[in-house]
Amino acid sequence: MWMLAVLSALMAFASISTDFYLPALPTMAGALHADAGAVAFTISGYLVGFSLGQLVWGPVGDRYGRRLPVAIGLVLFVIGSAGCALSGSASAMIFWRVVQAVGACAGVVLARAMVRDLYEGDGAARMLSTLLTAMAIAPLLGPLLGGQILVFAGWRAIFWTLVGFGVLMLAALFTLPDTLPRERRNAEPLLRAFGRYGGLLRDRRLMAFAGSIGFFYAGSFAYVAGSPFAYIAYHHLPAQRYGLLFGAGIVGLMAVNLINARVVTRVGGDRLLVWGNGVASVAGVVLAVDAWTDWGGLAGLVVPLFVFVSTTGVIVANAMAGALAAYPHRAGAVSAFVGTIQYGAAMIGSALVGVFADGTPGPMGLIVAIAAVGGLVCTGLVRRLPVVGRLAASPLWRGPAKGMDPLPAHEMHRARQGAIRPRRL
Repeated sequence: MWMLAVLSALMAFASISTDFYLPALPTMAGALHADAGAVAFTISGYLVGFSLGQLVWGPVGDRYGRRLPVAIGLVLFVIGSAGCALSGSASAMIFWRVVQAVGACAGVVLARAMVRDLYEGDGAARMLSTLLTAMAIAPLLGPLLGGQILVFAGWRAIFWTLVGFGVLMLAALFTLPDTLPRERRNAEPLLRAFGRYGGLLRDRRLMAFAGSIGFFYAGSFAYVAGSPFAYIAYHHLPAQRYGLLFGAGIVGLMAVNLINARVVTRVGGDRLLVWGNGVASVAGVVLAVDAWTDWGGLAGLVVPLFVFVSTTGVIVANAMAGALAAYPHRAGAVSAFVGTIQYGAAMIGSALVGVFADGTPGPMGLIVAIAAVGGLVCTGLVRRLPVVGRLAASPLWRGPAKGMDPLPAHEMHRARQGAIRPRRL
């Protein structure tokens, strides 16, 4: 339970670093003498650092273990958070948000790899759903606490709170063992490990899983960047109440996560992934219509966004488990690769909201709808493409294994003992 709590907190860095200060975005725009589009780029800047930083931490975690890279990342997160608190302009804020993100992504990408170190297949999907349910406490409470801190102490206090959170997590990290023992670490030079990212690009099934996550996060962060202005500025919702509406979607996310964790081993992750993207697409289209026509007012935005956000537990957990399944020996690198696409797409989604901002919820709704439909298209490809990677080379797998390198000795032994049992490939 303690490991579950710490891993959930590490994975929550992606959301808490942004959700915590969402209610303060309009206030920050005035304090930093910037417009809404410039302040929205503080989210995009964060996603740039978060996306690219993962490409470094993944192979580093495969070579040197999980704990030390996460610790270094937490130190960078603390430094970046302090820089944000001291910023006097939007450009300075964007720079320190990049630093903050490079540190935060180490915990996220390697926490997923730690799950893959301990679980396989649908078991990994079940554990990821459990972790997503637990980590959902952060985006649930983040805007609520951020709104209260904003009212009583100002927006800079929000970032000082993140400094304290980073220090606490650094202390908690060293209470956990390293899930990647020395004999299982990747001994190849880091430059060669970085070069192997090109091989992952050629795995079409992996790219379909990554595309499903990427499109969904593009829509999710279009919502994150656009909803404060749509709710607070356009519909005149008090800033301290924004967290209540934002948290409602997180409650739905937690409920769907729990359902996914219970049924994924019976129904199958690929099938649930298709269903989740189908529901998200319908919600996105309804949102776009409501946002452009102003039908339903504030409720016309809140209801479809609630449904869209709730599908996170089905889409992200199953797509990530599917991506990791074929590469147990490179879990850190694959997690980083998928995470880069995930948050790179999120950066594009949030940036588009800033570029096309016109004072209405219309651009946000349209971007969410396009992203949701794109995720559905990627998910449709998953069930049509063959499995590749070292799992496909297992003696228990009878599918195509063209171009596969053999399993390492310790993984071959585990396969013969039945530890690697791909149920749905």
